[in-house]
Amino acid sequence: MYYMVKKMILTKQYRCVHSASCQCTKGHLSEDVIFLVFQHLNWNPNLIATLSCACKWFDDIAKRVLWKEFCRTRAPKMMLDLQSSGSHSADGNWRALGKLLIFCSGCTQGGLFDNVEVPGHFVNKTRFSKTLGKSFLMPQCLNDVLYVSEPCEHIDQGEAGDLGFFRGIFKSFASSNVKKMIVNRGAQLHPTEICPYCKAKLWSMLQANMIPQTAKCRLGSHKDYIEYYVCLNGHLLGVCTLLPLSDSEDVSENE
Repeated sequence: MYYMVKKMILTKQYRCVHSASCQCTKGHLSEDVIFLVFQHLNWNPNLIATLSCACKWFDDIAKRVLWKEFCRTRAPKMMLDLQSSGSHSADGNWRALGKLLIFCSGCTQGGLFDNVEVPGHFVNKTRFSKTLGKSFLMPQCLNDVLYVSEPCEHIDQGEAGDLGFFRGIFKSFASSNVKKMIVNRGAQLHPTEICPYCKAKLWSMLQANMIPQTAKCRLGSHKDYIEYYVCLNGHLLGVCTLLPLSDSEDVSENE
């Protein structure tokens, strides 16, 4: 199965529309066969990303079908809830949501989080919680649904100390109370930075004064430092300082 996928991958052709005259149609498998192959491969995200590079037709299948099945397999209960409002697609598309599930965005020097620089990286497993998401909502917005990941820990980042990066997604963000409040408060979109998952513009929740104390308490942020952004598609990304590990945890059992 893996050999079949590798064999049908071609050099990316950006102008390909997969018409009858297109050269890259030779040797392609049907959409149904591609579905069965990736089902057998358990919706491997690396292979889905590789397939997307072949041509626009493969890229369309990946965005429309394969990333959707990956998300449903990786977080079935969360996906069921996000689609329970009747929507047949995820805000910002399935590929963006798939990346959010498995990629910690980190941050670049001089980017969203000032002088903090931590490279982005893939993660094996991440737990997303609707209960944790509630602590990120203002009292006026508690009817909204937000899933937030447990912080991805990055220890000993120089002067910044121990940092935790977290990410999340709103259900039906376009009609959410959070978006209405952001707009009513006149929050400005970030002039240069964009969402690392869907490339949409970002609002600073710190600038909008919409970071509740409950978020700081729930994450146990050291010195109450927490900052996060929400993009136009409802993806959330942020950082907080973590409490230092206690020296007592290093005491040997012999003592």
